[in-house]
Amino acid sequence: MKTFLSIGSGPGIGLATAERFSREGFRVILTSRNQEYIAAEVQKLTDAGYQAEGRFVDAGNVSSVTELVRSVETEIGSVDVLHFNSAALHDGTLESQSVESFIQDLTINIGSGFAAVKEAAIGMTERQEGTLLLTGGVFASIPNPDYLALSIGKAGILNLTNALFDSFRQKNLHIATVTVATLVAAHSDESKGIAEAFWNLYSQPKESWTSEVVYPAAV
Repeated sequence: MKTFLSIGSGPGIGLATAERFSREGFRVILTSRNQEYIAAEVQKLTDAGYQAEGRFVDAGNVSSVTELVRSVETEIGSVDVLHFNSAALHDGTLESQSVESFIQDLTINIGSGFAAVKEAAIGMTERQEGTLLLTGGVFASIPNPDYLALSIGKAGILNLTNALFDSFRQKNLHIATVTVATLVAAHSDESKGIAEAFWNLYSQPKESWTSEVVYPAAV
């Protein structure tokens, strides 16, 4: 059974994507700082007949993220699909946000993504197989001065993906991002649509691999 590791398993994109992969037979690992929330969501998945478990992670601490990926690799045997979905979803301008909180937000938005990709790629490279999925956002290309740290973080997600795409492809690793260009509420149709976009990226044959899709697609 393949393993899907979700970092940032919130009730919107994170949970919807984990559920989508569950339906395809994946063991899913949900993660959060809130263990009560994770336990409840794991129970829903197991009650539906899926294989799921919950683990703690603090995306504001890169060591916590690295240790999470490492422990899953050691205890389960592989991370076949990594989904990095963590983000500090709040406003903050140059004038209103402190340097300290800005740096903390960047750790959550991109630093922990780098740490997760770096650690997961070790085992994937050894196995010569794996998929790394990252949740992006339209602020990557249309930055918002009221959401400065989030804009810079999403630009980082897009650039991390594009920078690694070719070298990872040579190792048979597929790294890709869904650039989210709409508001997403918990348990919404949008979250399910984004989850489907991630599944479609995973399902692409190697000769058709892409690094980015935008949701919703431009008409």
